[in-house]
Amino acid sequence: MPETYITSAEIAKKAGIPLHIVENKMGIKKKPVPGAEDHTCEMGIRAAREAIGKAGIDPLEIDLVIYIGEEYKEYPLWTAGIKLQHEVGAYNAYAFDMALRCGTAIMGLKTAKDMMSADPGISTVLLAGGYRNGDFINYENERTRFMFNLGAGGGAILLKKGLSSNRLLESAIITDGSFSEDVAVVAGGTKNPLTAEALENGLYQLDVMDPAGMKQRLEQKSMENFLKVIRKAVAKSGYAEDDIHYLAMLHMKRSAHDFVLQELGLGQEQSIYLEDFGHIGQFDQILSLELAEKEGRLAPGKIAVLVSAGIGYAWGASVIRWGEDGK
Repeated sequence: MPETYITSAEIAKKAGIPLHIVENKMGIKKKPVPGAEDHTCEMGIRAAREAIGKAGIDPLEIDLVIYIGEEYKEYPLWTAGIKLQHEVGAYNAYAFDMALRCGTAIMGLKTAKDMMSADPGISTVLLAGGYRNGDFINYENERTRFMFNLGAGGGAILLKKGLSSNRLLESAIITDGSFSEDVAVVAGGTKNPLTAEALENGLYQLDVMDPAGMKQRLEQKSMENFLKVIRKAVAKSGYAEDDIHYLAMLHMKRSAHDFVLQELGLGQEQSIYLEDFGHIGQFDQILSLELAEKEGRLAPGKIAVLVSAGIGYAWGASVIRWGEDGK
């Protein structure tokens, strides 16, 4: 995590909205913002080194590196995974980048498991990357208010074939392309090249093309699909909804967070609301899982569900059976 933060009071001042809206409705007390050296891939490299150290493995054991960070990174048209592979010393691996916005970690977990199952030469996989899409937020743009929680940070997960603990089970993913052009950075692509005029007009920042229409269409589908991927992943893993012990959920407005817990019959202690972090994209689930482990919320033999939702729109969930098998 970057060491620098922006507080709810600062966000309220920048956006010209009441503090209680930022804290109680948006659910932000503070969130990390990048410092001068907190680049996207670099934060992933730091997280990967920490994960490798915690796992006590030799980086030469890693067979595959999947970059699950954002496309907005140190350089455009650049494969960050190859840089990450080199910097952590995974010289025997090969690497590639993956992108599904805030659903990338869940997509990465499913892809890694499927590749490990299909290829006997892949036994250890590193998934890592960074996120700092908060750079694209203009707090004076009311259309992007639901994205004022975007923060910065990096995360990493190691998967190893044949482990008897913390077993990754099944995943479920839904994508709906009817939302694919609702949110975008307008300038900088082939449709609208980055020009001096585009920069002057702020077209290099995130924007919502049809906020009212998107809200109406998304409200009809979002929570339904959010719950659907959770239930499908749990069922595919051979468990019932009542078996969910912990839910590692992305940061969203407090009312939506509480609604999901209520629909699944879960208590507040079975998830962590990331009000001191905001939304760090696809790394919310990794952060939530790590915080839950530190706080003793993950019981051996119980299941934890990681769930995401990403612009595009994409919903995804993965199930982990925590602790040693049979305990």
